[in-house]
Amino acid sequence: MENKSSHTWKFSKIGGVTRVSIETGEDIRHLPELDTKMWTVLSCPVENLEFDKKTLEVIDVNKDGKIRVDEVIKTSKWLCNSIKNPELLVNGSSVLKLSDINDNTEEGQKILKSAKAILKSLSSEKDEISLEDTKDLTKVFAGTPFNGDGIITEISTESNDLKAVIKLIGEKIGTLDDRSGEKGINKDQIEEFFTELNNYLSWKKIAVQNQEILPYGDNTQDALEAYNAVKQKIQDYFIRCKMVAFNKDTYSAMEIPLEDLTKISSENLAEKIAELAKYPIARISNQNVLPLNEEINPAWEGAFAKIKKLIFEVDFSGKTSISEAEFNSIASKFAAYSDWMSKKAGSKVEGFDLSEAEKILTNGTKDKLLELIDKDLAQKEEAEGIISVDNLLHCYQNFFSFLRNFVTFSDFYTVKHEKLAMFQVGKLFVDQRECDLCIKVSDMPKHDATASQSAAFLIYCDCTSKVLNKTMKICAVVTDGEIDNLKTGKNAIFIDRENNVWDATITKVIENPISIREAFWTPYKKVASFIEEKVTKFAASKDKEMTDKTLGSIAEGGTKLTEKSAAAAKAAETASTETAVAEAKIAESTSKKEAFDIAKYCGIFAAIGMALGTIGTFLVAAATGFMKLSVFKMILAVLAILLIISGPSMLLAYLKLRKRNLSPLLNANGWAINAHAFVNIMFGSTLTHLVKFPRVNVKDPLADKGYPKWKIALWILLALAIIGFVLYCKGSLHRFGLDPIPMLDFSDKIIIPAATEQTPNI
Repeated sequence: MENKSSHTWKFSKIGGVTRVSIETGEDIRHLPELDTKMWTVLSCPVENLEFDKKTLEVIDVNKDGKIRVDEVIKTSKWLCNSIKNPELLVNGSSVLKLSDINDNTEEGQKILKSAKAILKSLSSEKDEISLEDTKDLTKVFAGTPFNGDGIITEISTESNDLKAVIKLIGEKIGTLDDRSGEKGINKDQIEEFFTELNNYLSWKKIAVQNQEILPYGDNTQDALEAYNAVKQKIQDYFIRCKMVAFNKDTYSAMEIPLEDLTKISSENLAEKIAELAKYPIARISNQNVLPLNEEINPAWEGAFAKIKKLIFEVDFSGKTSISEAEFNSIASKFAAYSDWMSKKAGSKVEGFDLSEAEKILTNGTKDKLLELIDKDLAQKEEAEGIISVDNLLHCYQNFFSFLRNFVTFSDFYTVKHEKLAMFQVGKLFVDQRECDLCIKVSDMPKHDATASQSAAFLIYCDCTSKVLNKTMKICAVVTDGEIDNLKTGKNAIFIDRENNVWDATITKVIENPISIREAFWTPYKKVASFIEEKVTKFAASKDKEMTDKTLGSIAEGGTKLTEKSAAAAKAAETASTETAVAEAKIAESTSKKEAFDIAKYCGIFAAIGMALGTIGTFLVAAATGFMKLSVFKMILAVLAILLIISGPSMLLAYLKLRKRNLSPLLNANGWAINAHAFVNIMFGSTLTHLVKFPRVNVKDPLADKGYPKWKIALWILLALAIIGFVLYCKGSLHRFGLDPIPMLDFSDKIIIPAATEQTPNI
């Protein structure tokens, strides 16, 4: 929606796009009138920005983690209502004079009052307030019993009983941080505590009113645990007794086998408790009773002593043994208790004495605590005024800078880079260059989807700092230098805005033109790379072929040698009769082979001759035509050849470099960019800095020996002599009416014999 503005806006060309200029306090005052379509950014995230975090949180009015145009406008209105002269916002100062606070507006009056309260709490008589005064608000609220945050502490009351309950609620339910820096509780925690306490008391009263629930009094839970600890072992004991009663011959099997004890008798039995625990809890008896006063298996002594004290001595006092039926009767006593425990309530406050719980619930303690909460909330407006002073000071210092990164991209498009944009996280040093345009990656899948649209050469790096114990992923835009060594896996160093050093490793590369200079050499590099690849493959294939032939010949020779040795005797017997026939066949075979080989090689020589003739014709013709040109035309010819080869690559690079755009990268990070953020050729060259070494005149002792200059001169003279000779021959032959070029083409003089014809032996 277009806004009608009475303000005269100034516009400038920044980054290849016309943008509105935010330069004065009046620009900030009239910001609500600026047409939304003219804003460079419509929204940006609060996270992953190199900007004052508190300022971003203040501008993010609805606290959803995104800053939008309407929130920026609200902040600008609040600032202009809070200070007298919005021109002061341009200075970016951290100190605000009290006289500059606008006492003609409601917002200004509250802030002025709170600013004076802060200075008073700090025992300061200054006529100005700064971020230094508000950076630690706990000092401002220190010692205050009520500070408007809805949290009370032990210093909020003078009653020792209430202090004790506040401390108790904190222990049982938990505590919160009060603005004073103390630990305290709020209304929700008070309500939760008294609800839990009331439920716990009601639950406990059920057991008091029904004696069957606690058959062993306060020891019922311990008795149940003791019973469960030995229940299965005692049941096992009674089964063994029944087996012995059924058949006395099974006694030795039901007891502890002596051979088992013999095996471990020489070892430390204290370390064999787990093995001893497998054996019966007591000596087996055919009477099917459990002795209470006799010796117990040492591995079960502790558990048996506990159940004996808590249960057996209570239920079977004076008895020396109990039957299986008596033992089984114990389980029924825990039924009511188990059911009661399953309905347990108020576990958070468990452990209260009933009389103490009754006292807390009935003497009005809850109401007294809630009254303290109300007193604290009554100071909310004053306390929030103090916080507003801190918010104002942060925006007073940083809001203008934020606008330069939001409404316009002025901080990014500074030629000398005095300021970095808030999305630039640091500098990447890799392959003898420094990349200043580095962006923190918050969502890699989104970058995978849109980053290629930027038309920029991008390298993604995983960064790790063991000092900070942190990791992050960055995207660096490379705008200058060669790209040959920028490969996945290459290590680098990243330095963030706070000068922390991170280890970086390239994980992904998106290739696009870096510069026109690099594009000029690209075709030659591709040809060289292609030739190198083909030569490497050819050499590898020939090496493999030769290796296979050699190994095959060795294997074949070994096989033939074995066969010859085995057939030596037989061959000797038939040698005289077969010699003539063999010699004839060998002669015939040799004759055919030689004829075939000559034809084959004649064809090869002919092909080579044709190729040489064609190449020679082209070179001589080119040299002849080139030498006829003037020096100026020679230069133009060379330039034309270079243009034909490198021109398309350079043109394509130029077109792409003009489209190089930062918007897709920011879009992948959650920004809503409303205008292009071009990184053209000239500006891009300022974002990547190449290494510059001074001239060094010292000879390198380890350098490779260069080709002798006299040999280079000799080759040049030889080439010139050949060209001169060719030109001389051409002029001489022309005088006799002959064309020298066809005479050099001897490929048609070679006659290729047919493959089927017999060729005489040579």
